[in-house]
Amino acid sequence: MKIEVYSIPGCHYCVKLRRLLDRSNLEYIQTTVTNTAEFKALHPNCKGFPWVFVDGVEVGGIIETAKLLLQKGLVKRRG
Repeated sequence: MKIEVYSIPGCHYCVKLRRLLDRSNLEYIQTTVTNTAEFKALHPNCKGFPWVFVDGVEVGGIIETAKLLLQKGLVKRRG
């Protein structure tokens, strides 16, 4: 599984997503977005950051990514 994470500096949710992926021992490629307007023009579904692609398919933000990982059994619900 190829996970690509696009983040921006100072993004609290980006840090949370990286922690989730690290805790789950999932490898990922992180790219820091320097021009958010350009990124959003290329990816009009992007509503914020982090923005994630899995195997080339646009997943979405942290919530959508966490749900996908739960569905695939790659992470466990905390609690």
